[in-house]
Amino acid sequence: MSAVVIGLALSAAVLHATWNAFLRTGADRLWTVTVMSFSSTIIAIPFALLLPLPAPSAWPYIILSAGLQVGYSFFLVAAYRHGELGQVYPIVRGTVPLLVALGGFLFAGERLSSPQTVGVGLVALGMMSLSLGKGRAATSSMLFALATGTIIAGYATVDAIGVRQAGHAGAYTAWVLVFYGALLPAAFVLFRGRLRVDIGSPETWKALGGGIVALIAYGVVVAAFALGPAGPITALRETSVVFAALIGWLFLAEQLTARRIAACAVVAAGAICLGFQA
Repeated sequence: MSAVVIGLALSAAVLHATWNAFLRTGADRLWTVTVMSFSSTIIAIPFALLLPLPAPSAWPYIILSAGLQVGYSFFLVAAYRHGELGQVYPIVRGTVPLLVALGGFLFAGERLSSPQTVGVGLVALGMMSLSLGKGRAATSSMLFALATGTIIAGYATVDAIGVRQAGHAGAYTAWVLVFYGALLPAAFVLFRGRLRVDIGSPETWKALGGGIVALIAYGVVVAAFALGPAGPITALRETSVVFAALIGWLFLAEQLTARRIAACAVVAAGAICLGFQA
């Protein structure tokens, strides 16, 4: 891989961990993630209107993906309720490649290579280290983090099928974001009764900024995929778990113990072993 591709992949990792930090610091995290979604929706609408419509067979996948991403948002908010960024984020990110590898092995008859087997063991070990012993994440946060990772793996699978049905990746992505931007506020109103957004409030602009960071993180990794091999790029992006621990320490006053650093590094190493085989 070129230095540019490596730089893009690492930048995506930092940006992904950063928008999770935005969410973790929100006073009302469900409100924060809902307002964050406005940024991507506003940007997606022109693309949805200008690009060719996805094929009819893609629409069920578009709606399902958007619905799963609403569930992802709710579960991620719940995970951060009693867990720190440096605890929850590595479990969420580690769950995804672990489930993809195990799912392929159990349901598709795929054989795990030696690096994949090592990766499964490392991710499981790192996640166990974060969930056991002194200073561990709350059990509820762990369970919500595992559920969040499961949903991510689910909508990633849906997208992998849906984007092929759509005939145009950009149109598919734009419409997923438009539906997500409609469904998440609707879900918020269903649970809370009203969604109030004060355009002059610093919290509103902070949330909108977090949404832009999330969108840039997505765009950067797409640019990396356009220039280099998907497996190594995916693997490098998983170093975001280490960046999350550092961001939590630097900006959120979270503890950065040797054990937490080691656990995050182990999760990242396991994800890299799995990612190179993606």
